[in-house]
Amino acid sequence: MPNLPPLPRPRLRRPNPAGDADAPGIVEVDDPKVVEASGLRWIHIEDPRLAHREWLEQHYDFHPLDWEDVYSRNQRAKLDVYDDYLFIVLHFPFFEKTSGRLLTAEVDMFVGPDYLITLTEHPLPPLQAMFERMEAREELRESTFSKGSGYLLYRIVDSNVDAAFPMLRKMANKLDQLEDEILEGRSSEIVRDISNAKQEIINFRRIVRPQRAVLRDLERTKQRYLAEEMEIYFDDVSDAAERIWDTLENYKEVVEALESTNESVITHRLNDSFRILTAASVILLPLTLIASIYGMNVPVPGEGEPYAFFVIVAFLALILGVLVILFRKRGWL
Repeated sequence: MPNLPPLPRPRLRRPNPAGDADAPGIVEVDDPKVVEASGLRWIHIEDPRLAHREWLEQHYDFHPLDWEDVYSRNQRAKLDVYDDYLFIVLHFPFFEKTSGRLLTAEVDMFVGPDYLITLTEHPLPPLQAMFERMEAREELRESTFSKGSGYLLYRIVDSNVDAAFPMLRKMANKLDQLEDEILEGRSSEIVRDISNAKQEIINFRRIVRPQRAVLRDLERTKQRYLAEEMEIYFDDVSDAAERIWDTLENYKEVVEALESTNESVITHRLNDSFRILTAASVILLPLTLIASIYGMNVPVPGEGEPYAFFVIVAFLALILGVLVILFRKRGWL
């Protein structure tokens, strides 16, 4: 992406630390959540609204297009490089507990030399857990923040990327269960389950595909707060994203094979049913023909004879037996 015009360095007003004696390193701010240590500040905002934007605009100078991206509902993963900060948009999957559906959470990040700002529209469990750990554990906060905003960015991205692997294992268990149910003869009952699993894989792929390029670009980005030694860290994240993509490619092939197998089993069962019904119809056809002839209101051989009925029934039974034996030898029954 071409470099945009240079912007003034983002400015931050330092709050008075006088009221911070009980919790050193944690800055009390009315609305956004803020954690600070070693000269680095992490600001986390969930469900950003206009008031949050006004608060941030009072403290920082960011490009207006970045704010449009933050409040856009259809933003793709991207990385914008400015002279004084990075603007990153990433998407991460998460399972909604109430519905069990796979949803997408967007994380917008502003990364500068002494700050990192994260904005999320939906609560993202790995990000929330990490922020809470930084709040609660001073030693962890100091050791992480002392390595700079680039390392904190790596920890955030890495924790959310790694959170995808348990989801993949859950999807693998679901595919194994579907395979077992197909073999157990429940093909007709799991058509919807296969469709749901296929939709989950498609949604997962839709999230990961554009993000791979952004992570590769982040690996190559050189800023003074993303030093060269950070390249190996972001290379590890990029490798994890590639492993996720390869796993999804495998799952895509598996679910397509399961769907094809399930359809084949259903079709085979229908063919068996039609084969049996067709054989029964062919067997009953000559019996129906003979019975129809003797049911006509015209003189027929044996009419009026006392044993004619039993002879006809015996003849029909003989034909039925011969046809059943013949069909069984041919494998049609």
